[in-house]
Amino acid sequence: MAGRILTVAQQKGGSGKTTLAAHIAVALGRMSGLPVAILDVDPQGSLGTWFEAREDSLGEDATGLAFRTASGWGSRREARSLARDHGFVVVDTPPKTDTDAKPAIDAADYVIVPIQPTPVDLWATKQTIDLAARESTPALLVLNRVPPRASLTQEMAAAIAQSGYDALTARLGNRTGYAASMGNGQTVMEAAPSSKAAAEMATLIEELTRRIG
Repeated sequence: MAGRILTVAQQKGGSGKTTLAAHIAVALGRMSGLPVAILDVDPQGSLGTWFEAREDSLGEDATGLAFRTASGWGSRREARSLARDHGFVVVDTPPKTDTDAKPAIDAADYVIVPIQPTPVDLWATKQTIDLAARESTPALLVLNRVPPRASLTQEMAAAIAQSGYDALTARLGNRTGYAASMGNGQTVMEAAPSSKAAAEMATLIEELTRRIG
């Protein structure tokens, strides 16, 4: 049985897409015990740069992940090839372009859409949701970089529910630990395993794996 392909996509820039992709990949590997691969489809190559830092930090044989790159229509073929040998494949896509994101979304079992809790971000997310719908791929929103102002977050959660979009209840706070750990090729689960950020990621992965099976 092929593994699950999870494509992280968001047409709006600045959503924390690559950071979320890296954290999901590492957390899935640690919590599921299954082999995980990451596929960088973004021409900016941020996920690849993170993986190189990970190799430097942990050693080439200790990353816990397989890594590949692809572009355009090749991403669909590469994702499906990786899924034959891995329990999960996490794909990072470029913002603001349907051409490169579409094949990766088409290949996916689920699209994970990070969204900051602001009205502008919710409006901009419609483009990504529509793209997933055209490829008949279910999309799950993840509230990311959530500020401590509970009132705005609750308002946005209600707005998401009213929009009809499917979203995880687990949320990730606006914490410096996520970005700081990425600089060393790691994630918060490794750099700060006792932190609130690490606990948030564990909660998110528990909910995500329940949802995707």
